[in-house]
Order: sequence, then structure tokens, then C-alpha cells
Amino acid sequence: MSVLNIKRYHSVMGAFTRIPVAAVKLKTQGLLQLTTLVLLVAVIASGALLTASTTPITSRRGMVVAAEPLATAVGLEVLRDGGSAVDAAVATALALAVTYPQAGNLGGGGFIIFRPTVGSSVAYDFRETAPAASSRSMFLVDGVYDGDRHHNSHIAVGVPGTVAGLYLAWSDHGRLPWQRLVAPAIGLARNGFLVSHDFAASLAAVLPQMVPYEASVQQFSDGGEPYQAGDRFVQEELASTLERIATEGPAGFYSGRTAQLIEAEMLANGGLITQSDLGNYRPHRSTPVRTSYRGYEIISMPPISSGGTALVQMLNILEGYGLAEFGFGSAQTIHVMTEAMRRAFADRARYLGDPRFNPMMPISRLVSKSYAEELRATIQLGRASSSSPLSFEWPTEGTETTHLSVVDAERQAVSLTYTLEQLYGSKIVVPGAGFLLNNEMGDFNPAPNMTDVEGRIGTDPNLASPGKRMLSSMTPTIVEKNGELFMVTGSPGGRTIINTVLQTIVNVIDFGMNIQEAVDAPRFHHQWLPDRISYERYGLSPDTLTLLESKGHRFVAVDRQGAVQAIRYDASTDILEGAPDRRRAGSTALGY
Repeated sequence: MSVLNIKRYHSVMGAFTRIPVAAVKLKTQGLLQLTTLVLLVAVIASGALLTASTTPITSRRGMVVAAEPLATAVGLEVLRDGGSAVDAAVATALALAVTYPQAGNLGGGGFIIFRPTVGSSVAYDFRETAPAASSRSMFLVDGVYDGDRHHNSHIAVGVPGTVAGLYLAWSDHGRLPWQRLVAPAIGLARNGFLVSHDFAASLAAVLPQMVPYEASVQQFSDGGEPYQAGDRFVQEELASTLERIATEGPAGFYSGRTAQLIEAEMLANGGLITQSDLGNYRPHRSTPVRTSYRGYEIISMPPISSGGTALVQMLNILEGYGLAEFGFGSAQTIHVMTEAMRRAFADRARYLGDPRFNPMMPISRLVSKSYAEELRATIQLGRASSSSPLSFEWPTEGTETTHLSVVDAERQAVSLTYTLEQLYGSKIVVPGAGFLLNNEMGDFNPAPNMTDVEGRIGTDPNLASPGKRMLSSMTPTIVEKNGELFMVTGSPGGRTIINTVLQTIVNVIDFGMNIQEAVDAPRFHHQWLPDRISYERYGLSPDTLTLLESKGHRFVAVDRQGAVQAIRYDASTDILEGAPDRRRAGSTALGY
């Protein structure tokens, strides 16, 4: 590669701006010595560069698409070393816990859809759980709802699932040694990496919210002052925690020193998580939800995520309309998609929660074609429906999640979405352990009977209870065509995730977009309550808004929705096409 192209790569990837073009030996205590492509060698060799073009990034053997370039590069090197898609996803996710603390994590949870080359796809649920001391009314103080208690306190922290979930998926489908997958994250934490302009801005913005937590300020600032672009960001305590995980597996997190440190932080600050809660945590395997859509097979996440169920429900409804004839972005397309969204989110609020606590959830009915026909019959093409907390005839969740997609040389695929809930989660770093805790308890409904027009939901299925998993909107999804892999997709964005994934799929299947065009296209969202369409600013024309308003729709403009990381596989040419979402700086697709 020419010097000019190397400089071009640096200018596109802000995180690499001041890094020399050389591989660095990441030496870890007692672990493998690993030459990674974190510092460009294999990245440049791949020839896969993020550009401003709507042309996807292509590769023939393997592809990783994720929210941060250093972690994406770690995953690609795992593929090049013969690792499986699961190996690469695990290594990328662990590296994101170091390089993308906004959402990458050890202290959160999430979901994986894995599609093997031969055999059945499987869903991995490593969602956080409520501590044993939780209750339905735990977010009330003297009978009054306390939003800070619900979202911004030690009580808001759920029992983390990420480490256990990644380890379970690796145990089932990994090829490379566990220590090999953790080693790059250890090296990035102990040796540090250069702060990009965007990461510096993010740290400066969150620092005031971390002031109440001394360990957080120590970890994410330079002596109380914001880091500047070009500074080296080192996380020694996080490196030590990762070393325990590398050596001991999940026991290095859920027992021993790490668990003791978590419990001590909880006891000192009124939190609920105990070492017993940590020791009792278990991830789950389950069967994905599926549907056919115009000849494609959709494979997505079952409950406790609401994402797959709602996605399938909406696609089943939309299959009865000629979206291609309506046209992308037309008032009629947006109208019928909004009405499908409205109905799916109403059913989400009415029925969905942890299946172990809600065994009578009518999932088979909700995802059936016949039920979609019933719902479609309630949609009027000339008029918007109305949403009311008093009616289910047709629920506030954090948006700072992250998603990654991986396909390996054998065309095994991983769609992985995980989160801390809000940006930097609870903002609480565990002293001595170096990682952020989630505030996922905020995804439980706030209190019984608290459904209102602003979107707070108080329905029974998702009220807090000991050991219960909180409802999620994460929607990791894989699409097949004629039995072959076709598409891997997912997004962050709280409740908007489901509709973001929906639109990415529809953009490809109905409107014939390439995968980058489908990711770049403007988005919109409706979630039953509040009764309005949110749309990306400039994403709808004034004429379209006028036509929709005449049908009874109301609107609010937002700056952005979601951050899809997607891959499309063209079986006819055996080419992988990667599409990072430029809505979030640093999103990267790399292949070889």
C-alpha cells in the first residue's frame, strides 16, 4: 500500500491518527504474546478501508463490522488466525470493553444470534438479572416514583451477564484458546491506546456525571481533567480484571476478587448485588424466532428480548403490502410501516417479559401469519390509528448499546448486540476492578399501573422481581435466502432498535438497496406511546410530512436513529459486503 493510502487510512480512522504503522507485541502477564493488527499491518493488507461512499466494503474470506476500529481490527486478526465467527465476535466484544466504554462492556449484558454453516441457529441470552433483593415497587419512595433511583443509582445496576454469555458461546462454537481471545483486550488496557478526537469529546461530556464516583473520575480523566486527543489512555485495573477472566474464565468475574470488589461497592452505596447474586448468574441458550418474508428467512432474538418477536410481527404485517410499488420514503410506505410499528409495540407492552416469569406469553400467536392478517385488517390506508394507555387494540429505554456483525470463511455468522444501557451505563466504575457497571434495572417498568401517554409503561410482565431479566429491544438478526446466508444486522438505540433493524431489512429486500445504502438511508420510529413519528432530521420531505399529517400523524425530528453494523453475503459471487453506520464515528468494516 502506498504512503498516500496509509495517510488516507489515518485521516479516516481518527483513532489511528498518531499511531506508527507497525505491529506491536502486546505482552501480558502469563498470557500468550500476541502480534495483533491493532496497529494496522493486517488492516492495511486487507485493503478494506472505510470511505464516504455508498459502495459497501467487500472481502472474500471474512468480515467484521463494529463500532470502533481498534476492536474491529482485533476481530479481523482472529479470523485471519483461523478463528470462528464466534471467536472473532468474542474478541471484538472484549476489546470494545476497553476501547469503547460508552457501550462495550464487562459489566452489562446482551444477546447473540449464531448461524452455523450446518445445523440449526441458536440464540444466546446473557441479559442482566435483578438481584435477589429486588421487588415490583423498588423504584418508589414513599409511594412516589423516583426516576433517579430507577436509572441513576447503585440500585439501578443489574447482575452483569456479558462475561458468562461470551464464554458460553465460545464454549459451544469457539476454535481458538480462550486466553488468545482475551489477550488483545488485556494489551489494549495495559499498554493503552491513543485517544481519538471523538472519544475525547465523549469523555469530556460524561465527566461531570462521573464526579460523584471517585473511581470513575480516576479511570476516565487525567487527574480530574478531560483527556485530549492524542493522549494515551491506560486502564491498569481493567487489565488486571481481564487477566483474571483470561485465566479463570467466568469464575474470574463471578467469584473471587472481582466479585468481592463488586459486592463491596454495592454495600458501601446502598446497592443490591451480592456475591451470591453473581455466583447464581447463568446465561441461556434458546431457539430463535423465525418467519419468512417475501422468500427470505428471518432469524432473530426470542424473549427476554422483545426485538425478534416485534420484528417478525411487523414483517408479517408488511408482507401484505406492495412496499416496492409504494416507493421508498413515500407517505403510504411510512404510513403502513408506522401502523405496523404501533401494533407491535402495543403488544410488546401488553404481553412481553421474562418467559421464566411469564410462561403464558402468546409468542406463537404474536409471530403467526394469521395474527398479522387480523392486525392488517385494522389498518386504514387513509387514516392513522390512535394510541392510548387505556387501550391495547393495536412502552424509557437507554440508547447507548453497541452492535457487531461477523462472518467467517465458512460462512458461519454472528449477530451480537450488548449494552450498559445508557451512555457509560451507571457511570459507576468498580474500584479496583476498572470496569463500568450497567444501569439496566431502568429497563424494568417503573411501577405497577404507570402506563402514560409519554411512553412510561406499568404493565405486569416487565415489573422487577428477584432473578428476573428485564425486557430488552435488542434485535440481533440474521437473514437467509434459499438456505444460504444473506444478511447479518443489528443496531443500538433503545426501543428504536427494532424499527431500525426492520428498515434495514426492508431497504434491501423491498427497495433493492445495497447494504451500505440500506444502512445510510434515513430512518423513522413509532413505539405506540407517545403517539408520534420521530424521524431523522431532513429524512422526510415537507410534501411527505404534509400527506402524513393529513392522515392524522404527528411528528418530532431527531438528530439520528441507531447505528447499524451489517454484512450482506452474495452467494452467487461468494463476496461479503460490509456496511458500517457513519452515524457513529469510528464504525468500521474490515475484511480479508
